Amino acid sequence: MKINAAITAVGGYVPETVLTNADLEKMVDTSDEWIRTRTGIHERRILKEEGKATSDMAARAILPMLEKKGIDPNEIDIIICATITGDYIFPATANVVADKIGATNAWGYDVSAACSGFLYALQTGAKFIESGTYKKVVVVGVDKMSAIIDYTDRNTCIIFGDGGGCVLLEPNEEGFGVIDAKLHSDGQGRNFLYQPAGGSLNPPTKETVEARQHYVYQEGKTVFKFAVTNMADVSYEVMKRNNLSSDDVDWLVPHQANLRIIDATADRMGLDSSKVLINIQKYGNTTAGTLPLLLWDFQDKFKKGDNLILSTFGGGFTWGAIYLKWAL
Repeated sequence: MKINAAITAVGGYVPETVLTNADLEKMVDTSDEWIRTRTGIHERRILKEEGKATSDMAARAILPMLEKKGIDPNEIDIIICATITGDYIFPATANVVADKIGATNAWGYDVSAACSGFLYALQTGAKFIESGTYKKVVVVGVDKMSAIIDYTDRNTCIIFGDGGGCVLLEPNEEGFGVIDAKLHSDGQGRNFLYQPAGGSLNPPTKETVEARQHYVYQEGKTVFKFAVTNMADVSYEVMKRNNLSSDDVDWLVPHQANLRIIDATADRMGLDSSKVLINIQKYGNTTAGTLPLLLWDFQDKFKKGDNLILSTFGGGFTWGAIYLKWAL
């Protein structure tokens, strides 16, 4: 029998502190109406606790998931952490997470693909299961975007929030789990959405700090144009490749960057809005955290055997879609 990687548990975590559009009105030249009509975002969560980082949010998502599933952290084989806001440049945040949850038998590493990170990590984790190498793989997507957002820049500060989620992947021989994936990247898009300084090209200096180059920079119109086209196209391609009609797709699980991009993707797939999962109004764009947070928020709606299309677009540029059959 063919072994598929099935999602057998889901977890999520968002910080308690809420940053509303009204709060942002006091910080930058913007308005609640402007933000809502252009993005669909009403509020976002911010990790304000002193000394807490991306790994803490990951641990707070994973531990309740394992407890609910009745799994000891020592049973986990590998942790793959999708993030662009790791606790450190090195070691990998996955190493820190393993320590914080007591997964002493696990090894792990980080995946850096911006908003596509969770999808890239999910596909990678699925291959470890499909090959028979491992039985229990934790994939987590989480970002503390407030750490790299310039709250004087009205183009970016309105979009992003903190939070993340996780899934447990286990072998399945009944046809459930990850069925197909189509992933892409194009490095020519790198300068339209990126963090200009902090890496080996522009190491931290007094000048880079003063020039505010350690924050996210986005050329919004260009990113929007590429995202609308590529996220919609790749989702449609995955449908066609697997002979799925719009009736066959039960749920679209789209990256939560912008309501208009989500609508364009659903339109391309011929999906009714009732099949499209949206929580951008509550959390904003949590980068690698959006897709697992959707699975966590809406898991009670899914039925065993439901066809899900997960779709994303992110800095890099990176984009892709995964088709999976729900196993829970």
